[in-house]
Amino acid sequence: MPGNLLIILATSLLVIALFHRLRLPPVLGYLCVGLLLGPSAFGWVDYDDNLPQLAEMGVVFLLFTLGLEFSLPKMIALRQVVFGFGSLQVLACGLPLTGLLLWIGMDIGVACLIGAGLALSSTAIVGKELGSLGEVFSPHGQNAIGVLIFQDLVAVLLLTLVPALTGDRQDAWYWAVAITLGKTLLLFVGLLAVSRWLLPRLFREVAQVHSAELFVMLALVIVLLTAWITHLLGLSMALGAFLAGMLLGESHYRHQVEADIRPFRDILLGLFFVSVGMLIDLNQFAEHGALIAGIALTLLLVKGSVIALLARLRGNDLETSWRTGVALAQGGEFCFALVTQAQHGRLLDGQQASLLLSAIFCSMVLTPPLLRSAPRLAAYLQRRARGADPLEAIAAHSTTLNDHAVICGYGRVGQSIARILEQQAIPFVALDDDPVRIEEAAAGERNVHFGDSRRADLLEAVGTLRARLLVVAVNDADIALKVVQSARQLHPALPILVRTRDDSHLARLQAAGATEVVPEVMESSLMLASHALVLLGLPRSRVEAHMEAVRRNRYRLLHGYYPGGQANLVDAHGQPRRLLHAVNLNEGAYACGRTLGDLRLERLGLEVQGIRRLGAPLQSADETLLQDGDAVLICGGLQAIEAGEALLLTGSD
Repeated sequence: MPGNLLIILATSLLVIALFHRLRLPPVLGYLCVGLLLGPSAFGWVDYDDNLPQLAEMGVVFLLFTLGLEFSLPKMIALRQVVFGFGSLQVLACGLPLTGLLLWIGMDIGVACLIGAGLALSSTAIVGKELGSLGEVFSPHGQNAIGVLIFQDLVAVLLLTLVPALTGDRQDAWYWAVAITLGKTLLLFVGLLAVSRWLLPRLFREVAQVHSAELFVMLALVIVLLTAWITHLLGLSMALGAFLAGMLLGESHYRHQVEADIRPFRDILLGLFFVSVGMLIDLNQFAEHGALIAGIALTLLLVKGSVIALLARLRGNDLETSWRTGVALAQGGEFCFALVTQAQHGRLLDGQQASLLLSAIFCSMVLTPPLLRSAPRLAAYLQRRARGADPLEAIAAHSTTLNDHAVICGYGRVGQSIARILEQQAIPFVALDDDPVRIEEAAAGERNVHFGDSRRADLLEAVGTLRARLLVVAVNDADIALKVVQSARQLHPALPILVRTRDDSHLARLQAAGATEVVPEVMESSLMLASHALVLLGLPRSRVEAHMEAVRRNRYRLLHGYYPGGQANLVDAHGQPRRLLHAVNLNEGAYACGRTLGDLRLERLGLEVQGIRRLGAPLQSADETLLQDGDAVLICGGLQAIEAGEALLLTGSD
């Protein structure tokens, strides 16, 4: 088992890194890892009983974190979705799928069982993707989560019916169903009592100790203990974890618990998807590829259409309806277990089971790209519904604007700038590529439009040629760079103000034509420092002059920082952060007796932030002669700092 885990984790590390580069969902990467390592490909990993048990914990942790978001009051509000929409979905999707299985000659009992199993969707994939896209609390996201919760209960019931069909169970199937429902009710009442009286006291005691280890340990114990108790009751561990998270979601500690659980959840969920990929026989695709594709597409179309129709009949708008259908159209992981048990009970032959598993796998693989393309498809359909060319419509809205501001990126920063401009009666027009945000904003503002700010024709449509200022407030430095380049080609004299997270892209943006670049981290540091100086009694004029000097010097004074034990040495884009490091020159150090100009540290990508001699700061310049006992403060990336330290001490870099 340790060897298997090592191979899985090492392969996942390489494949997921590649998928991030290609901007593909990590779920697909884990599924591909399972295919590659499975017995039908390289066969490097043995599929033993321990792997699926460990991988199932990923779904348990996922459902627990989803439960934290859905407190008991929210779930009570969603009861019509969970039990009303959920039961209708299973019934309405199960009937036509059962009919198709009967049509191909399957026995009626087995067809009903497998048809109901195919009506279930993938909790792991849908929950993971909705969370990644930030759509858990969107209308279609709440529909999907509510239905998935009901499906988890149905999955347990279906798994209890397999022995009844094979003749291994002595009692009637309806008794099995009643017992399962009774156990679920008992579990809910027990967890409710524990969450009300025991857990708050436990968390309070642990919080008072101020120990991160104890808090993480308590969170893990809660998840694993709930899963174990649920397993002993013969129920779905994922369902029990969701109930525990839901009841804990009302506490003040839920955000901390969620943050502590997330690393375990993501790794174990990755193992789950790897285990799913290992179940697939690649030889089946070579022999029956067209048939498998046909079954998968039929499943997606039947389920997606039925679910969308049900959502529409329940009063949802058209977009919410079809996006709910897209989210729940695939087969689920519980169907893997159901088909496998049916095969072991000789209800299905090996060929039928293998074809079904392969088709379900294909439907699961298609779901992440479908969910990720849905927002852009929704925006496209909205534009088609309006019946006008979006560029012409945007240009028509902006034709009366002159000397206005153009805001690219209408997130938190862009909206704050827009409010201040509006207070000063300065006209503006904003662009953003998030259709949900634009739909919300457009309800009350006519000057906010959907579009990619990097497009020159779109910038021209919003009247950039007549504008007085362009504000680039997007959250991605690479996108901001392309916006600046497009705008500068369109209007060479236009002032361009760019917001960035830090100063790592400052030089590139200024070279591309940005008039001013405002790093958020630097500006917030300057703001705090200026308030501190004023409160310490320095004259306001002196403080403002000092802050302006720092800005004119391109924030050089603030470059880098001393890393702590928990510091991340790369930023969100994978680029190394600029760090500070003090090099103490002892007797015999190479730099002693040499000037900074002689050392040429800048060729290593370093800045000298200062020199301390006998505990006092010393002005640093190229002609500064270094001495024994000096501390040279250098700023740069980790590799540059290591090379600089070697140069200062030994003369080698």
